Amino acid sequence: MHPAARHTVHAQHCHFGWDRGLAPVVTVAPGSTVAFACQDAAGGQITAASGAADLAGLDFGRINPVTGPVHVDGAEPGDTLAVRVESFAPSGFGWTAILPGFGLLAADFPEPRLHLWSYDRGGSQPAAWGRSGRIPIRPFAGTMGVAPAAPGLHSVVPPRRVGGNLDIRDLTAGSTLYLPVEVAGALFSVGDTHAAQGDGEVCGTAIESPMDVALYFDLIKGERLAFPRFTTPGSALTRGESKGWDATTGIGPDLMQAARDAVRTMIDLLAARHALAAADAYMLCSVAGDLRISEIVDQPNWVVSFHLPRAVLE
Repeated sequence: MHPAARHTVHAQHCHFGWDRGLAPVVTVAPGSTVAFACQDAAGGQITAASGAADLAGLDFGRINPVTGPVHVDGAEPGDTLAVRVESFAPSGFGWTAILPGFGLLAADFPEPRLHLWSYDRGGSQPAAWGRSGRIPIRPFAGTMGVAPAAPGLHSVVPPRRVGGNLDIRDLTAGSTLYLPVEVAGALFSVGDTHAAQGDGEVCGTAIESPMDVALYFDLIKGERLAFPRFTTPGSALTRGESKGWDATTGIGPDLMQAARDAVRTMIDLLAARHALAAADAYMLCSVAGDLRISEIVDQPNWVVSFHLPRAVLE
């Protein structure tokens, strides 16, 4: 438990959709730190004994559980909830999967694939990928959000104006996420914790991993934020890489197609250079590579680039 946390929300206090009607697990004042025990994105359905064949039996009604909700005293529609990430306590176990029908290149990879990870809980050592691959551990919560004003149950899978499944890997310890409040108390929840992820999460999964997270809550009255914003002490894109990056591009009038082309070209490069199976290269891109819009003004064609640190496989 984080030393400043006076409240703990345990993993059994989870839900599978945003709903303003959910009763809060705990009520806190602004200025409070809360510890959350988060399940992985599969809600514990994937274990160290699982194989690719087990993916067909996943209960998708239990996907992306979020821990909460937390009622923040004084939060009203039009306010902004400031959520500062204090710390993570990773579990050391994780998984990455290709789920049929899901991911940027779903049409290219129709078969299930599963990679299991055992990594250093302290984060000082990278996670091993085969004999030579090394993925730096950089934990963050893929899903942080508050309840929307619209009544009823809303899927936790797509991101929303009020946050949710943002999958922004720069929301690591020391970052602050600002969320627009739409209901009294905000009703904040968190989940989908990752040990590492590349920008884009292109195969649809990162290093999905259960872990504890401590968050500090504050309130900005009347800011009327249109969409989430965040501050971060340092972007992963600016981290030092002594061996540099390989980058591929996709160019054309459709950003999604250009993104697919950039990733496909990187998969081909990795397969040829490192003798990786295409499906393994795809998952490696999802946990370690960065999909970026490099140019969006020189119509009619845009440039999307995909960057992979050379140190991952060298």
